[in-house]
Amino acid sequence: MKHCLQTVCGVRYPIISAGMAGGPGGPDLVAAVSEHGGLGTLGAGYMEAADITAAIAEIKRQTKQPFAVNLFLPVETFVQEEAVQAMQRRLSALGAGKSLEQQVPSRRDPFAFFEQQLQAVMESDVKIISFTFHLPSKALVDRLKEAQMIVIATATSVKEATLLEQVGVDIICAQGSEAGGHRGTFLDREEDSLIGTMALVPQICDAVALPVIAAGGIMDARGMAAAFMLGASAVQLGTFFLAAQESGAHQVYKEAVLQASERDLVLTKAFSGKLARGINNQFITEMKNIEALPYPIQHELTTPLRQWAKSVHEGNYMSLWAGQGITLVQSKSVRELMHELFTAYNKLTTHLQRFE
Repeated sequence: MKHCLQTVCGVRYPIISAGMAGGPGGPDLVAAVSEHGGLGTLGAGYMEAADITAAIAEIKRQTKQPFAVNLFLPVETFVQEEAVQAMQRRLSALGAGKSLEQQVPSRRDPFAFFEQQLQAVMESDVKIISFTFHLPSKALVDRLKEAQMIVIATATSVKEATLLEQVGVDIICAQGSEAGGHRGTFLDREEDSLIGTMALVPQICDAVALPVIAAGGIMDARGMAAAFMLGASAVQLGTFFLAAQESGAHQVYKEAVLQASERDLVLTKAFSGKLARGINNQFITEMKNIEALPYPIQHELTTPLRQWAKSVHEGNYMSLWAGQGITLVQSKSVRELMHELFTAYNKLTTHLQRFE
């Protein structure tokens, strides 16, 4: 049976690793997923152009198979300087923040930064690109298609999916509310698009004529089979790969994921200003009654704190993004994870019950 990733992207299995930015979705994980038949995705949303170029070169050194690069589409954000300074003071007064010499980061033009990232991807001859956080313009999609690139974009509602189809993307990733990390919502409030994967996928499949990738809470053969029954052409796995041996996640992050339960997860804007699902920790608790500034300003302001936390192995001030299937995470190699997943899937689908 052929699937969209096989026919469109030249990928053996209908599995995509999520473009987990900030470390987890690094070159080793991307290459391993692609090498074992899936579509690895470089989480390049926060990366400088030069680092993207270097990461792509490393992936190509490790595998000759197709892979994708994920970028965050830029948004215009206006915040009074007084509000930025006030948030800086609040962060400095919180827990570990007291020991940090905080400086208000210089603001960079998000559109210029994105263009630099995009140029790095295109010049590195990557043929598959995915976007989240916003609606790509038709001009951008046309530009990428002229370069013979395949464009994937994220939707968290039927309306978002239909808009993505109108601008000409090739594949839509339907992100259910169970997903770890940031919401890909670009219409209205993120809180208004918390639609579960089981409800979202069939509605998007019925609304568009494009292949649909199911994402959010899919952790094993049961979830994968369910996604295909709902109409998805492929599945995207993020939390599934977090504790993999090849994952670029910090060791403290991996340990937290392996020890957490589904009840430890919360939705928060504390770290980035954009709604995201992750493991509750001291920073999120301290920020509970403080309104975060919009993304990407809040993200830039908390960067020194998160970098410090990584350097001293302090999980209470790291952003520990993870999805609701967290108790099913395993610490194994990508080869083992992929083999066990497809062995279980083939066994499961052979015995699917039929009703007369």
